[in-house]
Amino acid sequence: MKDHNNQMKFQYEIIESNPVYRGFLKINCYHLQHDLYQGGKSEQLVRERLEQLRAVSVLLYDPHLDQVVLVEQFRIGAVGKETTPWIIETVGGFTPDNESDESVARREAIEEANCEIGRLEPICEFMVSPGISVDRISLFCGEVDASNAQGVHGLDHEGEDIRVIVMDSADAIKELYSGRANSTSIIIALQWLVMNRDSIQQKWLS
Repeated sequence: MKDHNNQMKFQYEIIESNPVYRGFLKINCYHLQHDLYQGGKSEQLVRERLEQLRAVSVLLYDPHLDQVVLVEQFRIGAVGKETTPWIIETVGGFTPDNESDESVARREAIEEANCEIGRLEPICEFMVSPGISVDRISLFCGEVDASNAQGVHGLDHEGEDIRVIVMDSADAIKELYSGRANSTSIIIALQWLVMNRDSIQQKWLS
């Protein structure tokens, strides 16, 4: 790895890696050392890491109605930490090894919101929590018809109970400041929409 400020090259060494849990999540325990900014090496560190996580998230946007299609569902990570564990999110799901990000975005839009995506605009790819996980999310904006978006969807065998929420873009953007839109993908997606709503409307409506 290169430090772009002083062009120094830093190295790390994985001394040992062992699986510690294999369930829905997979966790490895690493023993490692790495170079220090002021010279020398760190002590041997022990770090646990969530493995094999990659996901797609997509903001469903109707440029004709200027509305977004979001979803609401129960999330274990919010239990005891938020006023309610039913969280408003963008559509999303994990990416299997044999499926492209674009395919996952289109499939999840149908499964979770009963929406068929037209054009698909990449927003960014980001690390979710690099201190503990390899989890990366590819974020998109997908063109949809929001006029008939409604209902409760999801796959029974995955225990999904997902409610569709359609909002005017301006109202959704206000949720950035009320605290209701408080998970990573929806925050980034709505901030992107603030900056790109005019241009994506012109592009998709032309």
